[in-house]
Amino acid sequence: MAVIRPAAAAAAQPAKSAAVSAGPATRARAKAKKKRIPGARKIRGKELPAFTRQLSAMLSAGMSIVATLDGLYEQTSNVNFKRVIQGIKASIEGGASFSDALLQYKEIFDDLYVNMIRSGETSGQLAETAARVAGFLESSARLRRKVKSAMAYPVIVLCIALGIATLMIIFIVPVFGEMFADFGAALPGPTQFLLDFSHGIRRHALPVLGAIIVLVVLYNKWKRTENGAYTMDKFSLKMPVLGVLAQKVAVSRFARTFAQLSRSGVPILSTLEIVAGATGNKVFGRAIMESKITVERGEPLSTALVKCPFFPRLLIHMMAAGEKTGKIDDMMENIADFYDDEVETMLEGLMSLLEPLLIVFLGVIIGGIVICMFMPIFKMHEVVAF
Repeated sequence: MAVIRPAAAAAAQPAKSAAVSAGPATRARAKAKKKRIPGARKIRGKELPAFTRQLSAMLSAGMSIVATLDGLYEQTSNVNFKRVIQGIKASIEGGASFSDALLQYKEIFDDLYVNMIRSGETSGQLAETAARVAGFLESSARLRRKVKSAMAYPVIVLCIALGIATLMIIFIVPVFGEMFADFGAALPGPTQFLLDFSHGIRRHALPVLGAIIVLVVLYNKWKRTENGAYTMDKFSLKMPVLGVLAQKVAVSRFARTFAQLSRSGVPILSTLEIVAGATGNKVFGRAIMESKITVERGEPLSTALVKCPFFPRLLIHMMAAGEKTGKIDDMMENIADFYDDEVETMLEGLMSLLEPLLIVFLGVIIGGIVICMFMPIFKMHEVVAF
């Protein structure tokens, strides 16, 4: 697809207004009607892929959009999503297009979804476009599940270890401390340190807990700011091992989203705006938006992305080849599949490495506390005063 050549970039502005919006009045009405949907995150993650796949199947069978929505309404068990489908159907019956009807539920149907559906309506290939959207959502959901399931195990083990260690320090260590107080001699250094630490935690538990809560709240507020989110995302990309994983995930999202939007005929400038928010990483998003300025000046996208060190050279070379051959969407789809496999392989390797490391961690934390407590007993002849 030649949409990312410089000539096409220069012509993208009028196309953008035609393909991305149905007019200022329509968008204003949709924005005014935008509503908050309870459980929108759950709907996006679990209900939307199946909804879109069924939408494509019903439209391919020749059903009208209203009849299709009726059928999907009956099949959906989520009460909140039922209301959304009912609202979309009411808007269509009121004269709105399907894509315009989706605009009022932006918490569920993001810019990528709406733009791809609009391009399908414009080209008369709504069923085929919905199938591509469904495939994209299913691929994204699989990637998220893999990352979450891989991260869940170490997080749970760490929480359990820290919980056990905290309970031992607060409730068990003081019992040993009372027993050791009768020895009448200096305790070993590690044991004394642990007793002092336990005493400090018990004595200042509320101030420490309050300080931790305040720090967590302030950190979360800072992380939601533009600078905070950018700083944390940049830090995550520079972390050993996990930074490479975060980079591969962001590149996969970028490539797959770009491929789907290009294949659907969305103009390059609109594509870049949508893709910038779809990577899930502010560093990549800022680099993409900067590349948009370069593309507007008539340069190829591959040339613009070279300036960002986090974009792999393989991606740049494949994109440049796609720009020359006019098959940028196929190239990006292949890149996305490649990095999805890379992420899966890396997650499997990390899991096999994390298991022994977690066992060692548990041994050091829990075993260290136990050893500190029993050191005076092992050296009873040195600590008991006769």
